[in-house]
Amino acid sequence: MKNTDVSKRRDTAISRGVGMLTQIYVDRAKNSEVWDIEGTRYIDFAAGIAVVNTGHCHPKVIAAATKQIGKFTHTCHQILPYENYIGLAERLNIAVSGDTENKTVFVTTGAEAVENAIKIARIATGRPAVIAFGGGFHGRTFMGMSLTGKVAPYKQGFGAMMPDVYHVPFPIDLHDVTTADAMSALNKLFKADLDPGRVAAIIFEPVQGEGGFYPAPAELMREIRTLCDTHGIVMIADEVQTGFARTGNLFAMDAYDVSADLTTMAKGLAGGFPLAAVTGKTELMDAAHPGGLGGTYGGNPIGIAAAHAVLDVIQEEGLCARANELGSHLKQRLESIRQRTPEIVDVRGPGFMIAMEFNTTDGKAPNPELANRVRMEAQNRNLILLTCGVYGNVIRFLAPLTIQDDVFAEALDIIEASIDAAKEA
Repeated sequence: MKNTDVSKRRDTAISRGVGMLTQIYVDRAKNSEVWDIEGTRYIDFAAGIAVVNTGHCHPKVIAAATKQIGKFTHTCHQILPYENYIGLAERLNIAVSGDTENKTVFVTTGAEAVENAIKIARIATGRPAVIAFGGGFHGRTFMGMSLTGKVAPYKQGFGAMMPDVYHVPFPIDLHDVTTADAMSALNKLFKADLDPGRVAAIIFEPVQGEGGFYPAPAELMREIRTLCDTHGIVMIADEVQTGFARTGNLFAMDAYDVSADLTTMAKGLAGGFPLAAVTGKTELMDAAHPGGLGGTYGGNPIGIAAAHAVLDVIQEEGLCARANELGSHLKQRLESIRQRTPEIVDVRGPGFMIAMEFNTTDGKAPNPELANRVRMEAQNRNLILLTCGVYGNVIRFLAPLTIQDDVFAEALDIIEASIDAAKEA
């Protein structure tokens, strides 16, 4: 079987709307390596978009899921509940930053977690409006893409977005947008278009993911917290991509001196099994009436079992510290390359959530063409990289936190060679 043969079948069987970055069809994977159906080995610096933080097929995660499969695969927690759902909720209620009493609801995807967080905020406050940030990504459902601050490809052609959703600029020093600018935009919004007494929630990513891996300034977090407290607005941290040790803390918000009211999570929670959650203050989480939250597959027992194992692995293997160690090494290597590559205008990110941004040689315009050439050069050398950013000029590095030292060193060499080759192309 060849990748090209399967690709032809894909073209006739799968909707064109499902975008695909590569035509590499995976046969098996282990830790930070994958092998395609032709037997070719690749180093995975995508990790399913920050899903397998604990590596592909971590033995403890697989063992936990296998054990659960032998017991039962589905009963629907709302019909026949199971204890490990409650146990995982108890763990997350403690793990989420802040000193409040928390509760949790489990769903299946990150977009679904965001949808439910908005529902909770609206019913708890009795208000309709929601504020999000330009460049943010919150999913592809109608509320998710309405909140998302990027038109193409997420909103383009899909008609009217959900009402009462507003966007303000996200602070990015590189792009000359400060926290003061963002807060000024919020205040102008309140003066011109939106009564703050109608706002249910402000939602943000502590580190923008799809938007370009821009960390939120600490000052912004404090300003939003103050604003929310002043006007009775719910502060929602979307930790779908930043959660579970990726940023050097279990949650990215752990690095700030304020905490959110609600936290959405998914991706790295269950090590590759579909599971998502909303965790937040009890008085907010209990605002919904019975039956108002949940779903048939929400909190699937296999995903729940895997998530327990993921939390154990993060603690036992010290993956928060490992993320900081790997990220530090990667940044050092990228900075050394940057010294002789003027097109690299920034290297950033906490923990092992690192990005490299490319501009034109004169530094005046985004350079998505070079970013994509680097990605393709790496792929030709058997390293999988992802691009991101509103302009597509950012490469993001998302290898599993469990990546072996020798494989990591091999990947760093490939990254350097790929950048050099892309510049010359």
